[in-house]
Amino acid sequence: MPPKKAAAAEKKTLLGRPSNNLKIGIVGVPNVGKSSFFNALSETDLGKAANFPYATINPEEARIPVPDARFEWLCDIYKPVSRVPAFLTCIDIAGLTAGASTGAGLGNAFLSHVRAVDGIFQMVRAFDDAEVIHVEGDVDPIRDMEIIQTELRLKDIEWVEKALDNLKRSGRSLGSNSLADKAKKEEIATVEKILKVLTVENKDIRKADWSNKEIDVVNGLQLLTAKPVTYLVNLSEKDYVRKKNKWLAKIKAWIDTNNPGDPLIPFSVSLEERLATMSPEEKKEEEAKVGATSALPKITQAGYSSLDLIRYFTCGPDEVRAWTIRKGTKAPQAAGVIHSDFENKFVCGEIMAYEDLKEHGSEAAVKAAGKLRQQGKPYEMVDGDIAYWKSGA
Repeated sequence: MPPKKAAAAEKKTLLGRPSNNLKIGIVGVPNVGKSSFFNALSETDLGKAANFPYATINPEEARIPVPDARFEWLCDIYKPVSRVPAFLTCIDIAGLTAGASTGAGLGNAFLSHVRAVDGIFQMVRAFDDAEVIHVEGDVDPIRDMEIIQTELRLKDIEWVEKALDNLKRSGRSLGSNSLADKAKKEEIATVEKILKVLTVENKDIRKADWSNKEIDVVNGLQLLTAKPVTYLVNLSEKDYVRKKNKWLAKIKAWIDTNNPGDPLIPFSVSLEERLATMSPEEKKEEEAKVGATSALPKITQAGYSSLDLIRYFTCGPDEVRAWTIRKGTKAPQAAGVIHSDFENKFVCGEIMAYEDLKEHGSEAAVKAAGKLRQQGKPYEMVDGDIAYWKSGA
């Protein structure tokens, strides 16, 4: 008898909403530079940058283009009439203070706004400035990070306890025979595990190991600590340029201890604000003069990646466009991002890799090299694919 084939490894379900239209929120205690950062990022003055807590109450939203050298190269090759890059949707959220989980300050509104986003840019202030008051009286980024972590966890604990209570109440009459009863018991066990992670292990939900079945339960609860976090450390321009700051090593050590693996990006809002008002030529000149470059492209890309987003391209003389999808998206669903008919009447996709087009120089040459592939419904999209979809009438 031939040996049994090894079972394919189970594909990991992603934490978070199964959507391509994901949003990232800028979170932090008041007066750490969130709105000024949002303004520089979106090159607008939508955020209310003011020197007092709660200057932002209703969150502002902006779509920020994601920098991509591949997209620029494709535009140079195809010279299209229209160019549409990938976008990251970014939300400026009001400052969070200690006690927010119990409704202090703008606590309840703030936490509902955080619940509505899919990922977090956590802004941390590591600069001293007598002109910009700090809600806690002095600058201490470690305390600020602990306040936010504590408040998000406390709110999650409250929601999980409520969900567990409801499940147990409705599960009192459960037998052990039916599949539905077994599934309900499994759900209760998973919610108990979630509560243990938060209260006993003192971990954020995204840092625990979950099976695919458990992730389905976690996703249903929409927990705050399940969202990916990118830490942004706001330095003075001087510290950013010289790459030195008394807090950076301590912040890195705190992240490594509490949330290992979360990215940390130092930058300077005051530099970004100045650069945002300049033309591209002036910006390059200024960056060369001060000896440091804008961190916004790196931050935007980090936010996009933290949400497990990738992009594919459609290219032609009319338009070169980047389409955002989540990792693991199959070809029909990727086509459906353009129009639901493309998914419903999907036939196949003609796919080439960006690297192959770059290597061979033209579509005809890619085809001649046998690198243009016809892919059917099971095909999982790869970041940088260039696709032409075929759908039925």
